[in-house]
This record gives sequence, C-alpha cells and structure tokens, in this order.
Amino acid sequence: MTFFDFGEVINSDTEFVIFGIPWDYLTTIPQSNSALAPDKIRDVSSNLGLTTERGHEIPKLKVVDIGNVKIKQTEIENNIYEIKNFINEIYKQNEKVILIMIGGDHFASYPVIKAVGDNLKKKSNFGVLIFDAHLDLYNKYDKGEYSHATIAHRVYDLEYINNKNLIIVGTRDIDIPELKIAKNENIFHLDAYRLMEEGMENYINNIVVHFQNSNVKKLYVSIDIDVLDPSIAPGTGYAIPGGFSYRELLKILKELTKKFNILGFDLVEISPSLDLKNNLTCNLGAKLIIEFISFITDKYNKDQNDR
Repeated sequence: MTFFDFGEVINSDTEFVIFGIPWDYLTTIPQSNSALAPDKIRDVSSNLGLTTERGHEIPKLKVVDIGNVKIKQTEIENNIYEIKNFINEIYKQNEKVILIMIGGDHFASYPVIKAVGDNLKKKSNFGVLIFDAHLDLYNKYDKGEYSHATIAHRVYDLEYINNKNLIIVGTRDIDIPELKIAKNENIFHLDAYRLMEEGMENYINNIVVHFQNSNVKKLYVSIDIDVLDPSIAPGTGYAIPGGFSYRELLKILKELTKKFNILGFDLVEISPSLDLKNNLTCNLGAKLIIEFISFITDKYNKDQNDR
C-alpha cells in the first residue's frame, strides 16, 4: 500500500517523493512504537477523501511513494549510511524532487537533513526549520550522541548550519542543559506561548525575518507531531500541553511556503500504539502531509505562471 495510492516509480516529472523510515530505536519511550507510523499513515490515507481542502485532486498531484528505507533497529551507523544512500539514489533519478519522510522517531530526520544539505551545490542559502515541543539540543542523551533528544544538536553541528539558519518553533518543554546550550550558542527558538501573546502574523514574521536576514531561500522543514496540542494529536510519546492547533500549524506552513522554497519535509514521532481507536493522530498526520504538498504545489504553479 502507498500513501493515497500514489505510484511508486520516480520519473522526469515527479515533484514529490515520499518514503518511510520505520526506526524508533533512539526514542526514550519504547512503548511509542513510532516505527509503525509510516505504514499506518499510508493505511489510513485510503479512508480519506481524494481532494485537498483547497480543491486539488490528490491523484493528479505529482507524487510517488517509494516505500521504506531498510532499517536494522539497533545498528545506528548502518542505518545512517543506508538512509544517505537511499536519498542519493532518489536524487540520481531526479535531482529536483522534494523529499517527504515519514518517521519513526525524530532522530530519523538527521540523516535526511544531512543528505539534503550535502547534495546542495550552494549551501549558503539553505536553512532548517524544526517544529517541536522540545529543543532536542542535548549533546548526549540516553544511548549517547544519537538520540531523538539530540537531533537538533546534531543538525546544528553540520558545517553549513549555524544560529542564523536554524530555528526551532513551538517549544514548551525545555530542560535546563538544553536552555543553556541555546543561550550560549544563541540558537533561535520560538516558544509556543508567544503565538498567543504576539498573534499569528507577528509569530510568522519572526521566522521569516530571521531567515531573510540570513539570506535563507531554501528550507528543510522537520515536524515533530508533539508541536501540536495533544488534545488533537494524542498519539505521541511526549504529550505536552499548550501546543499549536492543526489550523495554526497549517497557517504557518502555508505562509512560509510563500516566502521560501521547500526542499523537503518530514513528519515524525507519531505513535500508532498510543493513538485513539479512531486513528485521530494518524489521520491528522496524513492530512497534514497532503495539505503541505498542496501548498508547495500552489507555490510552484504560481512561480511558473509569473515567469
């Protein structure tokens, strides 16, 4: 089964490539079973309507789903290598595609972001935007340097990432060591409470201005499902109150898509075993992915028409 029954073959006019990373060895909540999410989200998509909210006919979108990276749960270095090669093979078939990864715990985002960045000929205008209830800035946690709680730190360590082209948005559960790292390194993060205090327009503008001042034009977006309030996304390992609504997150993504070229995005940390029986979180995840695709498609079509 593929996501929304999309095809499985990349060709010259493919615009989006979906793949799964069913890997949750580096989570600190074993019962979350987020490795099940890629296939579960594909499964629930078969019960959803075939148009986006703004009227795109989903079967006409230029999307393929090429399945999952082959993962050996406890072999960390091997998995990082396999993910890199998997993505390099995608780019060999069509270097212009937009990658969409479904995880898995949040550490799965790191090798994807690295592969996207490494494949860029010009890295100076590349940025990373992470949506998360947590900073994930520990240098070491649980099993060591590789953990879903160290993902942002590993991204920050990449030679082309710094405090000018990395932003973490939606934070509201920050530990003392992480906060010290953020302050010492001047890493920009937007706490969730500021959305209510400053309003949506100002909140989005904070992100846009920071990136534009750094000459960022191309973005990779990583979405941890816990950035959303657990009242609407309960199926996740760390259910932290005070998160975004679905509409708020969609609004932010829609506006950012107008300003920047999205090179790829991911959705991680959905835990089917912790979800409601009606698959609320998995359904939300499927809808979030397809609506984000539609925003990027609208941007692409507008850019083409403006030429």
